Amino acid sequence: MKVQITEYLDIDLEKELWCCNRCGFELYPARDNYKKGCLIHDRDPETVYNPLIQEEYNFCPNAEWIRIVEYYCPSCGTMIENEFLPPGHPITYDIAIDIDDLKSRWKTK
Repeated sequence: MKVQITEYLDIDLEKELWCCNRCGFELYPARDNYKKGCLIHDRDPETVYNPLIQEEYNFCPNAEWIRIVEYYCPSCGTMIENEFLPPGHPITYDIAIDIDDLKSRWKTK
């Protein structure tokens, strides 16, 4: 049984795996960080936000202060998540689900 957690992310409660909502690809164990099973693209902010003017302050995030990290399904290429992180910051663990509690709630339905 799969439960949708985000727009692009499901949990398969029987197998206890994170899955891509679009293609069903099994990403990573659900008791751990799903991002470990994704393809990761670390982007320079200027590739997303074009500088509006050619000055020091140009309305584009400074690559020395921020990086854009994108997480993709390795099977279908759907972007599952993205985040802005300071350079050198580890990947965040943004969703921690109590799998046992979720299973017990879905058994009663």
